[in-house]
Amino acid sequence: MKKIVLFASGTGTNAENIIVHFNKKNIGTVAAVFCNNPNAKVLDKAKKWNVPTVVFSKEEFSTDKVLQKLNSFQPDLIVLAGFLLKFPQNIIQTYPNKIINIHPALLPKYGGKGMYGMHVHRAIIENKETETGISIHFVNEHYDEGNVIFQKTVTLAGNETPEEIAEKVHQLEHQHFPEVIEKLITHNS
Repeated sequence: MKKIVLFASGTGTNAENIIVHFNKKNIGTVAAVFCNNPNAKVLDKAKKWNVPTVVFSKEEFSTDKVLQKLNSFQPDLIVLAGFLLKFPQNIIQTYPNKIINIHPALLPKYGGKGMYGMHVHRAIIENKETETGISIHFVNEHYDEGNVIFQKTVTLAGNETPEEIAEKVHQLEHQHFPEVIEKLITHNS
């Protein structure tokens, strides 16, 4: 069975959705949730589903300590689900093309440092975009610049609030993120 390790920083709705998806399947399992925020709700969600958690500091992230702990789980795929720190070179080099992220916009638009969550949705409104969506991409040494694996769009009426856009995007994330992960782990068998 393929092992997935999740990295998350916040509430963990995507992480929990992925955990539940793979609990119903016999092809993969979430082996651990790594988190840089000891107060993040994702830790409670992981514990609820009996998924081991690893909490680390921003300073520890770029050391070999996190990489060694990650290696102990022998992940087939590393998934960023609401994880905000830039991934360090030592992990990217150890797991080339095995780290993916989901972004709440259609990359290359609205990507890069500082473009996450409501910052993205406000920028979409300010620029009067008629559509937005999600991008699932490989992680490289630059924010949101890895090769795009999957995109899905949603049409905007032009009068949505950032919160309404966020809800539309969350629906796309919950529907498509587990499916894309499943395809990646079964394709790389």
